[in-house]
Amino acid sequence: MRTMDFLDPGSAEGMPDKADAAFALDFLLSVKNGIRNYSFALTETSSPEVRNTLFKQMEESMDLHAELSDLMISKGWLYSHDVGKQVELDLKSADMALDIAEMNLYPRDTDRLGMMATPNK
Repeated sequence: MRTMDFLDPGSAEGMPDKADAAFALDFLLSVKNGIRNYSFALTETSSPEVRNTLFKQMEESMDLHAELSDLMISKGWLYSHDVGKQVELDLKSADMALDIAEMNLYPRDTDRLGMMATPNK
């Protein structure tokens, strides 16, 4: 395993795609949580108007969930129909999270002269 250095541009390779996948997963989980909350709220209300409103919002959230899931599947960020591939992806994500946790984000020596094209001081 190579040492991660947040000042090394090579450490950022592929980061935009990884960030997009993480943001999409977070959004998907938030949508799922919203659907669950709508279902609970539906069982707690006695007003037909409120129930209809909640049901419509829950349907829209379910449509959003389907759209987001389809996007993530097409990008290779989610394998909802292949547990083996999903576990492999989750393990890879966990390894990346551990690598990030081990990064020295506040190194004592931040001098990078000679590593990158920088003007002479």
